Amino acid sequence: MINYLNLSILAGILAILYGIFLSIRILNLPTGTPDMNDIADAISQGASAYLNRQYKTVAIIALFIFFILLVTFGNLSAIAFALGAICSAVAGFVGMNISVKANIRTAVAAKKGLSEALNVAFSGGSVTGLMVAGLALLSVSVTYLLVSYNQSSVVLNIQPLIALGFGASLISVFARLGGGIYTKGADVGADLVGKIEKGIPEDDPRNPGVIADLVGDNVGDDAGMAADLFETYVVTVVAVMLLGQLTLPKFTNALLFPLVVGAAAIISSIFGTLFVRLGKDNDVMKALYKGLITAACFSAIVFYFIANQMMTDNGVYTALSLYLSSLIGLLVTIGMVSITEFYTSKKYQPVKHIARASNTGHATNIIAGLAISMKSTLLPVLLISIATLTSFNLAGLYGVAVAVMSMLSLTGIVVSIDAFGPITDNAGGIAEMTNQPEKVRSVTDRLDAVGNTTKAITKAYAIASAGLAALVLFASFTEGLSKTNSMQGLTYSFSLSDARVLIGLILGAALPYYFAAMAMEAVGKAAEAVVIEVRRQFKEIKGIMQKKAKPDYKAAVDIVTRTALKSMIIPASLPVVIPIIVGFSLGASALGGFLVGTIVTGLFVAISMTTGGAAWDNAKKYIEEGHFGGKGSIAHQAAVTGDTVGDPYKDTAGPAINPMIKVANIVALLIAGFLK
Repeated sequence: MINYLNLSILAGILAILYGIFLSIRILNLPTGTPDMNDIADAISQGASAYLNRQYKTVAIIALFIFFILLVTFGNLSAIAFALGAICSAVAGFVGMNISVKANIRTAVAAKKGLSEALNVAFSGGSVTGLMVAGLALLSVSVTYLLVSYNQSSVVLNIQPLIALGFGASLISVFARLGGGIYTKGADVGADLVGKIEKGIPEDDPRNPGVIADLVGDNVGDDAGMAADLFETYVVTVVAVMLLGQLTLPKFTNALLFPLVVGAAAIISSIFGTLFVRLGKDNDVMKALYKGLITAACFSAIVFYFIANQMMTDNGVYTALSLYLSSLIGLLVTIGMVSITEFYTSKKYQPVKHIARASNTGHATNIIAGLAISMKSTLLPVLLISIATLTSFNLAGLYGVAVAVMSMLSLTGIVVSIDAFGPITDNAGGIAEMTNQPEKVRSVTDRLDAVGNTTKAITKAYAIASAGLAALVLFASFTEGLSKTNSMQGLTYSFSLSDARVLIGLILGAALPYYFAAMAMEAVGKAAEAVVIEVRRQFKEIKGIMQKKAKPDYKAAVDIVTRTALKSMIIPASLPVVIPIIVGFSLGASALGGFLVGTIVTGLFVAISMTTGGAAWDNAKKYIEEGHFGGKGSIAHQAAVTGDTVGDPYKDTAGPAINPMIKVANIVALLIAGFLK
């Protein structure tokens, strides 16, 4: 047991050390001209200021919950909660900080060529990816070690592990939502005045909101995504361990198996990053896919030996069935990547359809985008359903859990591919604002266009894994509740003939819609504040348009920071408060129904929003390449409107539903023992 646990701890440390090594290598690269450094420093200062204020705000809420857990569940659970929250915050903070260091170095590398810029940007993204996976695996392993050393019973006290997941989830929902409100409030506000009213390009230095927009890429798509995938990883490992204890109570390796799978996949992810290199065709997406496929193939081989070594004598499931379940998780990852690329890439029909619809105006662009967003839910849901059914037939609920763990085990390489996106976006902004030669901007534009697709792919990956993880959490909730009630001589049933279950279903189904609506409204408020400020500066600071005076970038950054932090608190609190209200007022059956409703509608709303928003974005870029009249045409004007609507879809409301679903399920697990 100790050897397996040590292996997972060492793998987590290795990922962190490799991330530090990449960071040092990136920091030693050249940083360009003084004007490039001025822009990069402004982005870095704005991102750090926002993140510091966000974490201070969340820390107050986390401290309150810490004392509640201390009184209710004891020292170990409270400490585990704090560990999950701190590690989640560290993952986001480290990822954001290396991103704002890698952006200028990518812009400088773009002067040498596409290959050099790709290597720098992906190395920066790899720091985030490996830090997320390493910290997540390490935090779960250390918590398990603390729990096993602090009890004499054979049955593991799983409560501290659930509290660990709760700490990670709490930070994640605030980081995802707050960062999303910030990035899209700044983006939409800057675009509405800059592009539409003034007719100046994106990332034009004359736009007072441009630095706030570039800051948003880091706090939303980097720090937010890092916190999101960190908590998904932690929650999934905890859920698999919990189900392992429930389904194989006398087999300790069932608890350790997901940790070793995660350890092996970290090695695979590091190995995969070495294969991200441009080929002769200069296809950036293909270069990134080489890394992902290499990591997946290496994991598929290693998982076979792990399953045979650890799970042969469990007495219930064959090692082969568990290995096949792990392969299903890897296939779901590849499937989600392919489906999302089809719906969001400029190469395929859905994006071209939206672009073509833009020819006839703004309304037809919106109609086409909404239709694509809704259609994009079918294939992912079919894939998830087939994967769930197949893995269940192979090894029951534990098989489903193993499939989810296998999928999440690739977090290191997937987040690396995602974090590459905001780095290239910032690099393009720095190149534009400092008037770099056209060949530099063409390199950063090519990387940025791919980054839009990779960000959409990672969001889809996060949503699919969140949906599957939530199903595993729900199974853990119902299994645990049934066992607890049977020990007390009570009967727990979850039947649609029970009115409380139906009420719970309806209430749960409403939560993702209401949560997303509040997130969209928050973006609207932030954008309005930015629009007012940008208009004011254009009016009052004479000479901005003639480049004779500099805008006050800090004013826009401060406005959107205050608006985002203020707007995130109430919606982020909903998945914590509402399950408690439902559980204690309507009972365990209603809470079970509530969780199912939240998972089902949350999955559809999140996929629809993130995929549709990315398709709108790339439809605009497709037109900007010269199709349907190019920049300035009627089609382009309509596409800008569609992109503006899609921005809060894909970067705020949709992605924030992931942690929302899991927070609700984690809270339900925490209070399950108090319900009847």
